[in-house]
Amino acid sequence: RAFVKASRRSLDEINGRDLSKQEFIGIFIDGISFGEVLIVAALGVTTEGEKVVLGLAEGHTENAEVVSALLDNLHERGLVLTPRFLAVIDGAKALRSALLRRWQGRVEIARCPVHKKRNVLEHLPPKYHADIRRRMSVAYGMKDHEEALGLLKKTVLHLRDINDAAAASLEEGMEETLTVVRLGLPDLLRRTFSTTNPVESVFDGIRSRTRRTKRWKRSRQMVMRWTAATALEGRKLDG
Repeated sequence: RAFVKASRRSLDEINGRDLSKQEFIGIFIDGISFGEVLIVAALGVTTEGEKVVLGLAEGHTENAEVVSALLDNLHERGLVLTPRFLAVIDGAKALRSALLRRWQGRVEIARCPVHKKRNVLEHLPPKYHADIRRRMSVAYGMKDHEEALGLLKKTVLHLRDINDAAAASLEEGMEETLTVVRLGLPDLLRRTFSTTNPVESVFDGIRSRTRRTKRWKRSRQMVMRWTAATALEGRKLDG
């Protein structure tokens, strides 16, 4: 009962605290599944470089309604974003659509290349993985946008001789996987905003602290409370 009360306070803190006191240059949005329940989390980076868990929303999938509800919550709590800001996502179309619908003209969307590599490789036999992973990694590591884009386009042509689905997967949203390259971000910001790793690190802490819990489907509110509690504790431990 004590933990239920404390974890409910954690959820109220994350989804209820005032966001108007800090300005954010970027946000990360990604989802984590617990049994049949999916939690979509937003993490922000302030102009001072602080990472803040902004909000949580619950649903079956990363659909437009869930994402819109999360963004509405952030807006109502006074989220302050720089005139141009970066949103790093895993590539889910619902995430992209919801972000553009709310912040068209202000948001630069960056697709996570780690997710993109994973999606492309899922279409290929293992014998091709090392070569395609290397080609994509070289492209994503380049500093010149046109060179990086050219290499990815060559990789698409190469993939068409192997597997059309893999080629289509790489081609879909390809430009947005190179957003941080196109923007010419300094090395530190580029490392920070190249992938969804900052929010993934929060998820890793949640998985570590909840790995023995098996019966999430009994209480959807339980999932939200535990996620909030472990997310806040993880940020404290990370400093």
